[in-house]
This record gives sequence, C-alpha cells and structure tokens, in this order.
Amino acid sequence: MNNTVIADQFSLLSKLMDINGENSFRSKTYSIAAFNIERLDKQLEDIGNDQLSKIPGFGYSVVSKIEEILTTGKLKILDEYVQKTPSGVLEMLQIKGLGPKKIHAIWKEIGIQSIGELEYACIENRLSSFKGFGQKTQQKILETIRFYKQNLGHFLYAQINEIFDSVFEYLKKIFGKEKVMITGDYRRQMPTIKELEFIIDEGCEAIKPKFQTAYPPELLEEREDSLLYKLSNGLRLRLYNNRTNIYKKQFLTSASDAFLEEFFLNENNNLFENEICNGEIDIFKNRGVPYIAPCLRESKSIIEKAKAGKLPELIRLNDIKGCIHNHSNWSDGINTIEELVNALIEKKFEYLVISDHSKTAAYANGLSEERILKQHVYIDELNKKYPSFKVFKSIESDILSDGSLDYAEDLLKTFDLVIASVHSNLYMDEEKAMMRLMKAIENPYTTILGHPTGRLLLSRKGYPINHKKIIDACAANQVVIEINANPHRLDMDWEWIDYAMNKNVMLSIDPDAHSIEGIDDIRFGVLASQKGGLTPEFNLSSFSLKEFETFLTQQKTKR
Repeated sequence: MNNTVIADQFSLLSKLMDINGENSFRSKTYSIAAFNIERLDKQLEDIGNDQLSKIPGFGYSVVSKIEEILTTGKLKILDEYVQKTPSGVLEMLQIKGLGPKKIHAIWKEIGIQSIGELEYACIENRLSSFKGFGQKTQQKILETIRFYKQNLGHFLYAQINEIFDSVFEYLKKIFGKEKVMITGDYRRQMPTIKELEFIIDEGCEAIKPKFQTAYPPELLEEREDSLLYKLSNGLRLRLYNNRTNIYKKQFLTSASDAFLEEFFLNENNNLFENEICNGEIDIFKNRGVPYIAPCLRESKSIIEKAKAGKLPELIRLNDIKGCIHNHSNWSDGINTIEELVNALIEKKFEYLVISDHSKTAAYANGLSEERILKQHVYIDELNKKYPSFKVFKSIESDILSDGSLDYAEDLLKTFDLVIASVHSNLYMDEEKAMMRLMKAIENPYTTILGHPTGRLLLSRKGYPINHKKIIDACAANQVVIEINANPHRLDMDWEWIDYAMNKNVMLSIDPDAHSIEGIDDIRFGVLASQKGGLTPEFNLSSFSLKEFETFLTQQKTKR
C-alpha cells in the first residue's frame, strides 16, 4: 500500500472525526500525519517499525495506526466512523468549500443528511437563518452543489488515461484486434470525459452476449447504434456497433456537432452514400479538405483554416525543453532542488525554473525574505555543480487581495522571473477578480500569469474573468500566460489559446510539479494545448536554454 493511499485514510479519519464532533486536537493529529506522509521521500512499508516513531509528528497513536494499515490493509477506527456517518453526509465532503465543521453543523444542528436535502434547504432559504450560514454562504453552497451535480459521473482525462490501455486490450481480446477502434471525447483529448467510447465492428446483437461473458457490467441504455454500460468504478462505457463502415462511424463520433455541420454542408441526408472509404483520410480527401486531427475538430473555423492551408503544426511532448513552475522541499514540494535537477537531466531537459510558494502561502511553507536569499545562494552553487544545465531563480508570488505581489521591489528584482498567481479569496465576482489580475499583469516584475482562473476541474469553478481583456493586457505588458499542466487544472483553458496566439501572447506549458512524478504532467498540458492549436514557437517552455536566457534579458527591460 503506497503512501498516498495511507495519507488519504488519515485525512478522511480527521475529517470524519470533525464531522462527528470529536475532540479537534485528536483530529488535527491525523490531519498533520496525512500531510507528513505525503511529503515522505520513502514508502512507509520500506521504513522499519522502529524508525517510524523517529519521524517528526509521528506519535504512538499515528505509528500504531500505520502499522495496522500496513499489516491488515484496513484501519478499524476509520471503518467505525464511516459506518456511523450517513452516506449522504459523507458525500457532502465532495462539495468544495464545505469543511467538516460546517458539515457537522448541517447534520447535527440543522438535521440535514444528504446533498439533496441541503440543496432544497438553500432553495427554501432555510440555511441562512442558522449561525455561521449567511445569505452569501448559502448562495455559495447552492452554486457549488449544482456544479458538483452537473459534473457527477465525469472523469479527468488523466484518470481515463490510467485505465484506457486495460479497457482497450480487454475489448480487443473479446472482439478481435481489428474490430475495435477508439472514438469520442477521449480521442478528441477533452479535459474531462463522461463516456469512454469505442466502435465495435459488429452489430449490437453480437456485441451484447460477448461483452457479458466475464464480470458483466450494468447495462444502462440500449440504442439502435450503441450499448451504454456502467463499469464498477462509475465510468460509462459506450460501445457503438457498425453496420456500414467503421471509419465512417469513427469520423462521425470524433467531432463536435458544429464541426460536422460545416463539414457536411449542403450534403443533406446523403452522407457517405456510395463513398469508398478505407480510412478517415479518404473522408477528408473526398471533400477536398486537408486532414484535421481529432483534437481540432471543434469549430467551423478550423475547416476554413485547413482549406486555406493554415493548419497549425501542433506542439508535441518532445518540443518541451525546459521545466517551468516547480516546487521543492523549500516550500511544499517533496524533492530537493538537486533531486529535481538530476531527474530533469535524465529526462533530457535543458533547464529548471524553481518557483516555490511566497510568504503569504504560510499553509505551503512559503518562503520568507531571508529564506529566499539562502535559496538563491544554494541555486548558485548548483549551477556551478551542473554547468551544462541551469536552474533559474523564481517564485510563485501570491496576488494579494489588492492585486499587489507579496514582496518588495528590492527582492522581486533578485528573481530571474516571477510567476504571479491567485491562491486566496478565490470566491470573487468578475469585477474583483479582474482588478486583482489586471494589477498583477501591469506589475513590471510579473513574467508569467499562473493558472489564470484558479479552477479545479470537476471540483471548483474558476473565478469569473474576461479572458479577452486579460489576454489583451498580457499582450500590452509582455506577460506570458500559463497553461498549467496539472490535469486537475489545465488552466488557461484550451478554448482561448487561438485568441492568445492571434494577439502574439506567449503561453507556457508548466507542470506546477510538487514532486519528480509531477513533472510528467507536462504531457497532459501538451494534449490540452494541442486541442487549442498551440504551436511550439508560442510556447515558452519550448525555448532552448539560450533562447530562454535571451527572453529573460528582454523581460528585464520592462522593470
């Protein structure tokens, strides 16, 4: 059992204890334990029992429970709390912004035991009359519930990616290698996915009995052209049948309605009639349109670009030369800077931008002015030790409520570059959000605007912003916009990439890595950026070391 799983158990235990009104000192112990376990550079199962108690924050209670988990795979006290907490109350933990103590009040003081009951209470304006729940809090809870329900059953692309190969191989084993093709949102590289879709080169009458032979999943829907199943993990699996041509079926299920409407303009109902098709390329060729990758099949305008010979040369993973926006163990990262350097050298990167959290982020061990200066000395030493690789001095500076950055100018000028991001007071109206971002963009020390909307896919809506005004301001102030590659963020959204490039705004695919493993999230940023049509020349992290140094020299002229 890995550390992440164990940490999750301690975190859940802490929350359930608070929900049940237990002693807050005890619950905090397990919350701290979860945090410390996540930061360990060694798996707990590889640490001897006699060594566990020597780890800071690991007292007898924590150590005994770790041993219990490692021995039995379970935690008895956690199971007890799960059993005595109504399932609807447990589900409330999925509502972002609704902490355990508020859930305790909702359950024990107001008598609400499900998200449905809570939603109704908000609609009826009953929640605002209770202590700690004003009109604003009530409205925020209602909006969050609706967002949660809207996205229920959706999965991150990265989550689907983890299981895709096993599902694909299983289907090929059942139906035959040549009879299974991927289609739908996964093929289009959508950031979130509700259904994993495949085409089976057989009719439904043949698909159904074969797919039900082993561990039969729940059949949710049977249509003329497809079967919809629900897997044990909640994922919906749609299997399209094929009665004509598998490539035609794949094309029709691998594009948006707007794209298809434009593509088949004036063809009425005679789609593919008597048309020879041995692959998707033939479908494009027969209409005089250059091949368009599935990830780009969203808007009508991409067809016009294709006809005009202006399709972008999409960025690829091997175009990424530098790793920008990374956290080390100086703040809330797991690895040392040197460990990150060695990992990146092995991965053939040319440079690393260390951007630990700034002092306002106390929850993330943000760096004080004194610690920043010490880190800079350490980075200088590393650059001497690794002459063919370079570490750049950066910071992820919090954009404060008034739009300012949280260090004085004398310190800001010591950084090679500054990433400015919002981490606090996220629930803002557009006016407030725009004021903060615009002021940060206009700050001459801001190099990159980090995760511009603060969204967490399927968990938290981003604060509202006027994307066009933000992009225009970045163009005017020579500020780069981040495409945060963390699969939970993918922020800025791919839909705004084309507008940014048209305004000559540089973008940057950054992992926001908090560990060596987090570096690999870059691939999800690349996939999302491909969907937006990003080309390497507009991506800052595609710059070679020499090009990046030139860019930073130019940036300093605006200070």
